Amino acid sequence: MEIKRFEGTGRMSKVVEHNGTLYLSGLTNDEGDMKEQTAAVLAKAETILNQYGSDKNHILSATIYVKDMALFADMNSVWDAWVENGNEPARACVEAKMARENLLVEISIVAAKK
Repeated sequence: MEIKRFEGTGRMSKVVEHNGTLYLSGLTNDEGDMKEQTAAVLAKAETILNQYGSDKNHILSATIYVKDMALFADMNSVWDAWVENGNEPARACVEAKMARENLLVEISIVAAKK
């Protein structure tokens, strides 16, 4: 079974494909409040999924890292509006120290290809 790696930096790949499954690296956006960052990250995820033969309705799982659980409801309000009823992925959400001070959310996605 072939493993394909896309947009590698020498440290990581933006996307890895194996056996019809796409693994996206953690996606971030460092501008705005939690709602704005979450919306920007989800838009970025959609673009990447479409580019590599999938879409948001084929997401199998998402891991969400938030800087502060006090912002959990704001992130969820954007997430809940974005996820289509009946296509909810498995999901985990944890509070985490972020790589940069202004990051509020990071989302990593695993999706099936269409």
